[in-house]
Amino acid sequence: MIKQKMAVIGLGHMGRHMIHRLLPQYAEKIELVAICDSDESSLHREVAEAEIRPRLYTDYRQLLDEVPLDLVYIAVPPSLHYDVARIAFEKGIHVFCEKPLAGSLTEARSLVGLAEEANVLHAVHFSLPLDPAVLKLQGLLEEQAIGRIQSMDLYLEFPQWPRAWQQNPWITSRQQGGYLLEVGIHWIQMIQQVFGPITHVKSEIEFPSDSNQSESRVQAVLRLHNDIEIRLSGTDEREGEERVSLVVHGEEGTLALENWCNLYRSGKDLDIQPVPVDDVVSPLPILKQIIQMLNGESGLIYDFYDGYNAQVILEALWRPGESFTDVRPQLMGGKAVGIMLTP
Repeated sequence: MIKQKMAVIGLGHMGRHMIHRLLPQYAEKIELVAICDSDESSLHREVAEAEIRPRLYTDYRQLLDEVPLDLVYIAVPPSLHYDVARIAFEKGIHVFCEKPLAGSLTEARSLVGLAEEANVLHAVHFSLPLDPAVLKLQGLLEEQAIGRIQSMDLYLEFPQWPRAWQQNPWITSRQQGGYLLEVGIHWIQMIQQVFGPITHVKSEIEFPSDSNQSESRVQAVLRLHNDIEIRLSGTDEREGEERVSLVVHGEEGTLALENWCNLYRSGKDLDIQPVPVDDVVSPLPILKQIIQMLNGESGLIYDFYDGYNAQVILEALWRPGESFTDVRPQLMGGKAVGIMLTP
């Protein structure tokens, strides 16, 4: 089997996770040939720790110009996503991009067009819909385990932002950071996959007096295509531990996905109790699916259309108003979501 040649651009938390945790699992199928980060000392430190010898760059433009690649993983700050992906598409390179897709909705829309013109694989690193707990939740909903859905609550509540392990120069910036962008977009995209399109958004949002800082408090309502409403509560001043959760209220009970991966169920005659997910087979990680597709097999990914549609909702949340904003004119149809795709 011919190995796919891959580059990692950006050595933040996700870039390090890729080279230390994910890529070693697929060493027989993919070869890490180059890494780029603006911090040269970080480059040498990480490759020494990983005991690998790829080509090292501090300029992604030079890397993309000099190194023959099949796939590039983009894990730089959001403001750079557009330029890195644009160059990769121009060179016919497949792109695996961290979320959000781009630094703005305009850039995201442009990237969708560039991806289609390049006729290469384009994927955003959304994995929450394929987590075992979410797949179990979806199965229970399909079985009508809690009856007809009446409403939902989404909690994005943190005692501080950024979190202690998440320190970097841009994570608190209004342009590139904040918990809505960094965390909320995962849940927005998951909701779009599991429950269908979000069509209307109404939000109240508070920012610190420093105009460079990201949101501090958010109260919003997201309305689905079937008129079910999701109440969103966000803060960076929660007392106690953080809560990142979705609670689904049905006519006959409740399903709660607490702190990403813990599923609970309650009912009229059933006290709240944990729901085991050990029996669920997940197709994760997304990298495995991408490798399958590059080798001509079927794979399950979320593409740039999905990234764009999630960003539509994100940017609507940043525009507060007393009435609902209808985002349907901005949403893209594209390819069907969550299906088996082939390159």
